[in-house]
Amino acid sequence: MADDFKQAVDDGANASKAATDRAADAARGAADTMRENAEKARDAFSEKVVDPARRAGEAMKESGGKIAEGGATIGKAMIDQAEQNAREAFAAMREAASAKDLTQVMKIQGDYLREQSQRSMGQAREIGEMIMKFGKDAVAPLRGEGPK
Repeated sequence: MADDFKQAVDDGANASKAATDRAADAARGAADTMRENAEKARDAFSEKVVDPARRAGEAMKESGGKIAEGGATIGKAMIDQAEQNAREAFAAMREAASAKDLTQVMKIQGDYLREQSQRSMGQAREIGEMIMKFGKDAVAPLRGEGPK
């Protein structure tokens, strides 16, 4: 009888150990599955959220740089135009000051106004074209386009 009891205890212990091993294997499998799913979620988050946000930030930085560059270039062009206009105005004033009569002054003034009008239209066109170009260049990074 003692042998039967010992055998029953051994069988119970073996069954208990086998059940514990199965539970441990199941727990390891569940932990592995959870780890794999967490890695997939992290990768998907990185691919769908982090990477696009990083690229958008880089595009905005590049766009901002292009806007600053364009603004500086346009500002310099406007200063150059203002200098040219001032030189032309002083030249016309000098010419008018040396005129012999009122008719000659009126001709000088008319010529200056006509030339200044044409110059102003050309300058406005130049600035407008620069603004359009810089605008296109500035939004290109935001659209995912390369440099033009």
